[in-house]
Amino acid sequence: MAIPKTHPFAFDPTYGMGLEQLRAIAPPEAPSGFDDFWENRYRQALAVDPQPRLSLSKFSHDDWHVHDIVYRSTGAFEIGGWLLLPRKGEVRRGLVVGHGYGGRDMPDFDVPVEGTAILFPCFRGISRSAHPPIPADPGGHVLYDIDRPDDYIIGGCVDDAWVGVSALLALYPWLAGKIGYSGISFGGGIGALAIAFDQRIDRGHLVVPTFGHRPLWLTLPTIGSAQSVQAYQQAHGSMLQKLRLFDAAIAAMRIKQPMLTAVALFDPAVAPPCQFAVANSLEKFNEIFILDAGHFDYPDSAVQNAVLRDKVGRFFKVP
Repeated sequence: MAIPKTHPFAFDPTYGMGLEQLRAIAPPEAPSGFDDFWENRYRQALAVDPQPRLSLSKFSHDDWHVHDIVYRSTGAFEIGGWLLLPRKGEVRRGLVVGHGYGGRDMPDFDVPVEGTAILFPCFRGISRSAHPPIPADPGGHVLYDIDRPDDYIIGGCVDDAWVGVSALLALYPWLAGKIGYSGISFGGGIGALAIAFDQRIDRGHLVVPTFGHRPLWLTLPTIGSAQSVQAYQQAHGSMLQKLRLFDAAIAAMRIKQPMLTAVALFDPAVAPPCQFAVANSLEKFNEIFILDAGHFDYPDSAVQNAVLRDKVGRFFKVP
């Protein structure tokens, strides 16, 4: 391990915790009504006809047919993104890929899968799904309707992931039972919340997931989206009671599907204790891959990411 020794931050992105301490972090207790809240949202999302519409994209690639896609999510929200289809072979698996809080301006052509229809949705309010007055920047987006749990933007983004699965099934019904989810950072937190209540997702890959262990998330110093919420609660009072419903670590306890999770020992944007709270809550047969750092360049990043990429390819290999 080569955790960064120097950094420009005014706080310690390891939070003074080593691997043994991080592995011991447990999720907080679930609030009353947690399961009912999400099961009700899921039922509403399942009832949506996504009406996916494909058009030729300006992007092209030797290995993929590239399409722009728009589908309709809950609240008639139009979700834009991209769909990659393999140029060779048949479509035998589906994959929904969630983005980080920086959004996405193009699909990722380097996902190590074959025979797979890959959906890259832009979650509501972000990138191709920008929709004023929802702020497109992370600090503003994470606060949108935060005082109203039923309307909070994070719940809407989870809906978008679920309806993304519906969109893939509408296009390729034979993919039932063969659709995975992969998400990093913001997309990792959204993924944990989504996978927990959607058995149509057969396996998941989360990288440095956020929204885990909200009591810690709301107190540990950070340069990530939590910083914005921490500033908001200084002015308006504690957000914990409202955000307990949106805790990725509590959701992770409910995930029964196979999972591959990558978590970092050093991360200024998503505190490692919050990441590990998600990974530690998953079934013990799942693999936890340890990164030296997240949201930060470090010497061994290329080597570690190559090893992880190989694992991801095997994890999502077409059955």
